[in-house]
Amino acid sequence: MDASFWKDKWERGEIAFHEREANPLLVKYFKELSLAKGSRVFVPLCGKTLDIAWLLSHGYRVAGAELSEIAVKHLFEGLGVEPKISEVGRVQRYRAQNIAIFVGDLFDVTHEMLGPVDAIYDRAALVALPKDMRDRYTEHLVQISDNAPQLVIAYEYDQSVIGGPPFSVSNDEVRRHYTDSYDLTLLVSSDVPGGLKGKCPAKEHVWILKND
Repeated sequence: MDASFWKDKWERGEIAFHEREANPLLVKYFKELSLAKGSRVFVPLCGKTLDIAWLLSHGYRVAGAELSEIAVKHLFEGLGVEPKISEVGRVQRYRAQNIAIFVGDLFDVTHEMLGPVDAIYDRAALVALPKDMRDRYTEHLVQISDNAPQLVIAYEYDQSVIGGPPFSVSNDEVRRHYTDSYDLTLLVSSDVPGGLKGKCPAKEHVWILKND
């Protein structure tokens, strides 16, 4: 899987993964990060998620990273905001009050570009990547964020029934990626109503990762 996979999906409008309201697990569990208003939250592989509007409306600042420029343009249109666009290293930065989105390969976003973040919200990034990319992703995320606390949402299901994405990421795998950097708490595991894409039973796991 390479960058063109996701860019092509946005160009063709194949974005069934895009939710039409803020994710209810974000709404219910974000408070577990214990962030003060004004804290800066990083949302990797953010697309045009309405979770960003929710975070902004609740007084948080947002940074994000997204491959598709189409998605980021739609994001700012949905917010009713005109961004300032600049080149930063190998990516573009779309910026407005309380929000900065880096357009390009997440692995080209450095610690210096991103700047300080107080937490990470990962609903659609870890599960969007195939297994051979997840080690690199989790290491990079910890490095560029200075080990910021995380709210992570992952799916677990029979990968032989559906090839993904979203990919199945077990609780054991989450622990393997992050146990050296965080204290991990599994907040809840719940059945996905109707199964994943209506094809197979699936669990949705919600994790809080805090500095150890």
